[in-house]
Amino acid sequence: MSHPEGARPADAVPPLRVALGEYDIGWQDPATSLARAEQLVQRARRGGARLVVLPEMCTTGFTMDADRWAEPFGGADAERLKSIARVNGVWLVAGIAARTPDGAAHNVAMVVSPSGELAGAYRKQRLFAYGGEHEAYVGGDGPMVVTMDGVRVSPFVCYDLRFPELFRAVARRADLLVVIANWPAARRAHWDLLLRARAVENLSYVVGVNRTGEGGGLSYDGGSAAWSPWGDPVPTLASDPPLVAIDPADVAAVRQKYPFLDDIQALI
Repeated sequence: MSHPEGARPADAVPPLRVALGEYDIGWQDPATSLARAEQLVQRARRGGARLVVLPEMCTTGFTMDADRWAEPFGGADAERLKSIARVNGVWLVAGIAARTPDGAAHNVAMVVSPSGELAGAYRKQRLFAYGGEHEAYVGGDGPMVVTMDGVRVSPFVCYDLRFPELFRAVARRADLLVVIANWPAARRAHWDLLLRARAVENLSYVVGVNRTGEGGGLSYDGGSAAWSPWGDPVPTLASDPPLVAIDPADVAAVRQKYPFLDDIQALI
């Protein structure tokens, strides 16, 4: 369900209400994490969310034990996430360790439609060699765009955030860049800085959703946030979980007034 670059009447598309689904996903305990995710999505739906974004590898934490935890897209955890989206009638972006039919394990941002169908599966492009991720998973080979209620959304995963060329490659085709993460508290300052930078340089909305709690010997303190195409913080509409409005008309207006992307000669 990827969509090619092309013009569309942004002013005819209503804002997309996005829930920043930050929570303590625990460690290698899918049953507990999925129960928490279900409750969060229910609260988000009651608050008016149309898209709920959950953290990277939200069923297990950032595990390198792919042999044990990576499962097919028809596996039990993936099916539970699809069911949560369908029952609540929302779009869902959620991170899982997934295994493709060729047997390769990938760190994936799974996109589920409100009908519970798999609308896309973005494979993390830059693997965190510092933590051994490249030894357990296979990287993806390009970006993905899914149109949700008329808003063009491109998902990314954690370490991707440090590589601006990945975002630049899809900037013209997206209104919203979504980053899901297990970003440790020790490097939170970089998370805050880079999310805002990706918004400013691409004239796009950016939503980043991180986890909280402890996992694999690391501490996580969240910091989920949304930034406007001009690099301003997007105000929240609700607090449990935080909800933001993503308006594609704002993206079109900023890009028309400041056509900076027209001056880029490579990648897009």
